[in-house]
Formats: sequence, C-alpha cells, structure tokens
Amino acid sequence: MDRQTVAAYDNAAADYAQEWHRQPPPDDLYALLRRYFPQGLTVDVGCGSGREIAWLAANGYAAIGYDASPALIAEAKQRYPACDFRLAALPQLDGIAPASFDNVLCETVIMHLPHDEIEPSVRRLVNILKPRGALYLSWRVTRDADRRDESGRLYAAFDGALVRAALRPAKILFDEETVSASSGKIVRRIIAQKA
Repeated sequence: MDRQTVAAYDNAAADYAQEWHRQPPPDDLYALLRRYFPQGLTVDVGCGSGREIAWLAANGYAAIGYDASPALIAEAKQRYPACDFRLAALPQLDGIAPASFDNVLCETVIMHLPHDEIEPSVRRLVNILKPRGALYLSWRVTRDADRRDESGRLYAAFDGALVRAALRPAKILFDEETVSASSGKIVRRIIAQKA
C-alpha cells in the first residue's frame, strides 16, 4: 500500500469512519453481492471502518475484515465488536493462506496502490479465493494522471485492461463503470469467478 495514503487514514480514522457511515447505504453494492456471492466465508480486503463486514454478517455470511490502517481497524472494532477485523495490506496480505475464502470483496482500494502493485494485488486477491469463488473488485476512476487529495491519499490513474489481464484465467461475470449510489463518485466494478 502507498504509505502516505495509509498515514492519511491513520491520522483521521474517526473522521473517515463518520463520513462513510453518513453516506447513504451502498444498496447497489449489496444487490451485486446478493446476486454473485454464494454463502460462505467472505473477506473484505480494505474493510475501513467495517460497514460492509457488518452488512455481510447481518446477511448470513461468515466474514473477516482486513485493512492496512491500524486506526481504521480500531474504529471497526469499536463500531462492530462482534465482528472479526485484522491488519494486512496489499499486495502481500500476510497471514492469509491461498484458497481461504469463498468470496473476496475489495471495494475502492486498489486505486490507492502504486502502479507496480496493482497487478500483483489483483493476482493475490484471486489467489486467496477457493476454486469457483467470487471476487468483487472496484476502484474509483481517475482520468489522465495520478493525483493526491488534500489529505495525501493517492488516486492512481490506470486502465481497466490492467485489472482484466491480472484476473486471467478467472471468468469475468460483471464489468461496469458507473456512479456509486453511496459516494457519488465514478467507480469501475468487476466481478470475477475463479476457475
């Protein structure tokens, strides 16, 4: 992960958590998860303050949340003490064995990675899936050139073809660019099934 981005989340974790929880529920995301995720052990890589882990748990999924920011993990544990949150960062995801999960959720995370970490991170997300498992991957679309916001978070500009190539030989089930109902930002969403 980009160190400056992780530091930005660590420095203002409570503020980011409040912002995310004030947004409208991401019902469009939840509809896709209901459609494509079979019941089973599910991981949220980049779980932030835990909103999606709480939704997964409330909807019958055994779920674990991982994030690179210790402060966001602390926020998640405070908000959802009954849920399981752990520290790990892309692309390594130390401590997670291959073929561990039926489903992998990685919502708006990979745009915070340096370019040379995007492809290995996508491959690692597929690696932790069980055969026939489902991966939901999304990122905020940044046009033309990388940029940082006022807090220092990196928003990498990259083509979706990079992600699609890293997903091979998984089968792409869904691929769209849309405006997120929750954040109002342009996002690209891909759902793939591991062979």
